[in-house]
Amino acid sequence: MPTLSVFMDVPLAQKLEGSLLKIYKQDTHVNKMFLAYKVCMTNEGEPWTSSVVPKIRLQISRDPSLNYEYMPEMGMKSFIRSSVELLFGKHNQVILENRVGGLHTVGETGAFQLGAKFLKTWCQASQTVYIVSSHKEHHGLIFQDMGFRVSEYSFWNSERLEHDSNILLDVVENKQIFPFFDINWQGFLTGDLDEDTRFLNYFVCHGFEFFCSQYLSKSFGIYDEGVGTLVVVTLNNQLLLCVLSQLMTISRALWLTPPTMGARIITYILSNPALQGEWKQSLKGVVENIMLIKEKVKEKLRLLGTPGSWEHITSQIGTHSYLGLNFQQLEYMVKKKHIYIPKNGRINFTCINASNIDYVTESINEAVLYA
Repeated sequence: MPTLSVFMDVPLAQKLEGSLLKIYKQDTHVNKMFLAYKVCMTNEGEPWTSSVVPKIRLQISRDPSLNYEYMPEMGMKSFIRSSVELLFGKHNQVILENRVGGLHTVGETGAFQLGAKFLKTWCQASQTVYIVSSHKEHHGLIFQDMGFRVSEYSFWNSERLEHDSNILLDVVENKQIFPFFDINWQGFLTGDLDEDTRFLNYFVCHGFEFFCSQYLSKSFGIYDEGVGTLVVVTLNNQLLLCVLSQLMTISRALWLTPPTMGARIITYILSNPALQGEWKQSLKGVVENIMLIKEKVKEKLRLLGTPGSWEHITSQIGTHSYLGLNFQQLEYMVKKKHIYIPKNGRINFTCINASNIDYVTESINEAVLYA
């Protein structure tokens, strides 16, 4: 019998930001709060799910016509088609010209794993990746493990939010950067699904080729049914077919065939105008609540006389936004007030509700004054 383990030289992995949740759970303070949840939360502090999803889940479970055979290597074609049409609009020129396609991927990071592997193989002259700071830990590790040099790009300069789309687009064009977009909160930014992805049309109209990770599970509140699409835009259909064929070869090695339950739920809803309308209304309700919470946070800070400008809170869109605190202030929030915030200061505003908003704003005021 072997006496030495083949794993004896394997060290513990470096702790990631996810350990913040572990520390929070071990905290026994009565007022502890966690503002870094990835999912959208309800006013009751539970993960949000679109009201239409439970009905469709039940309907699918009772459908006798469904079988559980393997999907094609590219995944569920109806899901891919519905996803792409949601992303660009059914009559977008890139769809009509048949130069956009995609693969059904696994989980939130599956599209990035697939795309990174393709770029590592077929774009060997470009091995540096620039990732927005809020996604560096999440997606940067994927590219880093593939052997890319990963650099960080931040929209927050410790004083204000700097996000000029025109400047960013000019840089992409002038530096000949291949864009790899991440769309994982469509509908949660402005409440308008088309508006949330309108910037993609600039790249389409100006002839850019790009990848896009489209993760729809969050937009429906089916976090345990993580499915997405790696969307590919090329200059013509012939190039698209070549790229998709290589991506299918890679996906065969990664997961062979993707899961279908989440894809079926999403496809059922997107294919039915009434269900899609109900889903869109539920998204608008969430966005209106987020905007209201941000306004209340800003107003309470104003009434407290908290130094500084807090306009950036309401100028940002989406569930997750930068709070605008520096490192010392964030440390104060965690250690003195037991409010757990990521190191980049980007919090999930759906974690703030009527029962905790006063404690949060009073704690921010203390941190700014005394940290």
